[in-house]
Amino acid sequence: MPMPSADSSTTNGLSKLSTEVRPQVERRRFSAEYKLKILEATDKASESGQIGAILRREGLYSSLLAEWRTQRKKATLQALKDQPAGPKVSPDTALRAENARLHKQNQQLQAQLKRAELLLEIPKKAAALLEVDLSQVSSSAESETP
Repeated sequence: MPMPSADSSTTNGLSKLSTEVRPQVERRRFSAEYKLKILEATDKASESGQIGAILRREGLYSSLLAEWRTQRKKATLQALKDQPAGPKVSPDTALRAENARLHKQNQQLQAQLKRAELLLEIPKKAAALLEVDLSQVSSSAESETP
């Protein structure tokens, strides 16, 4: 452990320099234009060692260059994919259309149910008009069938 020099100020025998917090280095961020510029330069490099020289000059690693090449390839493929014709449908619009379709279907089913209930009421009303007990008619009909 280095000893503090005689001319440095100390507190409780510790150097002020040893207790200072160093600022954290920020990660470098590269713009798309910069990445393309470097990729074009490395693509044009024809002689041995030129790519390494470019990477050293820019302070880059070869793994970063490989990652950028992969990103460029994915972006190119994405741009060349077939796009569906017509306006883009937002998920919100699709949900609204599905909701409207289901609402219409619900109304149709409710109308069918109402018609079915009305058809079931007809024999009951006819029996009430004729003053016939439907429970006796159905049990007598069952006993008469061979």
